[in-house]
Amino acid sequence: MLFVALSTSNFTCLTCPAGYEAPKLRKLADKVAAAGFYVVVPDFLHGDPFLFENADRPLPVWIMDHGTDKGFEEAKPVIEAVKSKGVSAVGAAGFCWGAKVVVQLAKYELIQAAVILHPYIVTVDDIKAVKVPVAVLGAEIDEMAPPELLKQFEQVLSTKPEVDSYVKIFPKVMHGWTTRYDDEDDGALKSAEEAHHEDLLQWFNL
Repeated sequence: MLFVALSTSNFTCLTCPAGYEAPKLRKLADKVAAAGFYVVVPDFLHGDPFLFENADRPLPVWIMDHGTDKGFEEAKPVIEAVKSKGVSAVGAAGFCWGAKVVVQLAKYELIQAAVILHPYIVTVDDIKAVKVPVAVLGAEIDEMAPPELLKQFEQVLSTKPEVDSYVKIFPKVMHGWTTRYDDEDDGALKSAEEAHHEDLLQWFNL
């Protein structure tokens, strides 16, 4: 998860199952910080990121040790700590597992803006309960959050005029494309950069 200060010193928080040490997540945090935000990337996974190459511990098994409810509870003191420094508005971006945590924060208005990217285990009922501006960035090729589900999110959000929202499905990319892209693949890099600069950063700048 990435937390960003949106006002009074601009703050953002990022969270991702790849963990705090994931190089592309840290690179994205640097990009957001360079745009003028105060950025925090908490290690909600406690040094135990999800590893795709570990066949003995697939995501449904790994997540048993990393419930999103625990991530939600651990996010609260981080937000309070940032606000104690004078930050008045906080945004959060969540990737995959982190998207569920961000949605929980958005339900209880503990943040002022949310971006969820290639979400995992986020439901239509979750989206119905969101109370802050939210952007949803998804992949065309994604079994965890297929386009059909994201279109349901969009339909639900369209019935909530009190909540600013934005749903975008990126063509020809797979789940995780914003943090696990191949630097040598021009198309993948372009899609990731578009999500980072034209969508995530622009949403927090609104």
